[in-house]
Amino acid sequence: MDKQSYIIGITGGSGSGKTTFIQKLMDTFSKEELCVVSQDDYYRPREEQLTDEHGFKNFDLPTSIDGEAFAKELKKLSLGETITRQEYTFNNEKKEPKTLIFKPAPVIIVEGLFVFHLKEVFDVCDLKIFIDAKENLKVIRRIKRDRVERNYPLDDVLYRYENHVLPTFEKFILPYKSEADIVINNNVNFNAALEVVKGFIQSKLNQH
Repeated sequence: MDKQSYIIGITGGSGSGKTTFIQKLMDTFSKEELCVVSQDDYYRPREEQLTDEHGFKNFDLPTSIDGEAFAKELKKLSLGETITRQEYTFNNEKKEPKTLIFKPAPVIIVEGLFVFHLKEVFDVCDLKIFIDAKENLKVIRRIKRDRVERNYPLDDVLYRYENHVLPTFEKFILPYKSEADIVINNNVNFNAALEVVKGFIQSKLNQH
């Protein structure tokens, strides 16, 4: 059975601006037009995550994701099925996990660090977008996110960036930049690129 949705894969390093870019798209289109599925909702349980030599759980590895479930549910969604999952809260005891409901839509955005590395996910993407930014900017954005949203101490955030995030970017994310159909440089802003992608999505909706 052929899938009913047009799937756009969006990746890039941690702090590159993926979440903000996608939020702008979500603000533009309705849930009936656009569905967003995040890799972050497919993390394996904390007890299954690998621990490094200093006792830190490493969430920045492809093995930290249940890639099989991720690809399977993405395919179901693209065929018209509604998907339900529990939100992953990254061990933030201050955050109550929500029940997430993904409803089929003409255009699906699938986003995350490893959406290009996970072959089953990569293969179902019709358009592939890589969002890039300078390393110093990504560090600053990561600090802001992890301290506020995930309740991590600053030393913890910096350790993870140097020992987990950066090596993972260089090994599992950056090599796929050349596989992208569109590369967006988000050093200052992504406004022009955002308008291009909005126009492209609208054209797909008009065809539906």
